[in-house]
Amino acid sequence: MNRPSTLAEVVRRLKAETQPLEISLPGFLDTFYTRPADRQTMIDPAPELTGDAIVDASMGAIGEHLARRWGLRIPVWTEVPERFLKRPHFPAELENLKPLLIAQSPLAFRRRMIFVEHEPLRRARMPLD
Repeated sequence: MNRPSTLAEVVRRLKAETQPLEISLPGFLDTFYTRPADRQTMIDPAPELTGDAIVDASMGAIGEHLARRWGLRIPVWTEVPERFLKRPHFPAELENLKPLLIAQSPLAFRRRMIFVEHEPLRRARMPLD
């Protein structure tokens, strides 16, 4: 199966149960990092809401973070209330990591109360600058 070319496609595949997030998101990121001229169009279409608060907030964080990190326009869809959590979420379950994750989380994730490491969308194909 080919890689998703937009965040919206990542969510479509998740909702259709054709590809789990653990496969489609890294594929999307690899494409995003290797096609700089297409980056804005890859994050502009709004992903559908899934009804899973963590997934919906994560998509908002990913869209905003990619825009901030690579000097793009932040898509309007990232600011809708459904893209924010009401309670903190720590993907890592280790209690002793929480202070580090709170300190390191990029703004787009921290605003949504998602606490991750400083470069949460790191991939081998990610440019160094």
